[in-house]
Amino acid sequence: MALRHAVLAALLDGEYSGYELTKTFDLGVANFWHALPQQLYAELSKLEKEGLVSGRQVVQETRPNKRLFQVTDAGREELERFAASPSKPSSIRDDLLVKVQTADRVGTVPVIEQLEERAAAAEAKIELLGKVLRNMRGEADEEEFLLRGEGIGGYLTCLRGLAFEQGHRDWCLRSAAILRERRTNRAER
Repeated sequence: MALRHAVLAALLDGEYSGYELTKTFDLGVANFWHALPQQLYAELSKLEKEGLVSGRQVVQETRPNKRLFQVTDAGREELERFAASPSKPSSIRDDLLVKVQTADRVGTVPVIEQLEERAAAAEAKIELLGKVLRNMRGEADEEEFLLRGEGIGGYLTCLRGLAFEQGHRDWCLRSAAILRERRTNRAER
């Protein structure tokens, strides 16, 4: 997947400025695709040149003017081609896993600390995703929303992000506890 498809998918929900797209990306798309604001602005420019999005200038009296972007028919066709193409299996690429792999051969204290920091970060993301999910479904309970709600794609990707963060938090906490216990056992020998 290229950043272009993530941007096009995010713009399906409406017309956004680059700033608004960045905020939308942070809340919804970032759980499966990370991009810096400058990457998003550059991608919007490329997509507009290719005719996959259209932009229009909005004059504002009390703020600087802004450009709003929306997906064009060609952009929708590109997303349809992308959706129909085979998906590659995902893989994990995480420097923390390399550090954990060395736990028997190097000091474990910094690794334990990093595992606990990562677990805390995952917990914060879990809380944020929970709020996003509650906002998306409004008054509906989850099962009702899953059957009849609008914006189900975004909801399902948030559910995946939530499951990822929960699993990551649990793994980090368990790994830190195991390494701490092994360190204690070695010190007692």
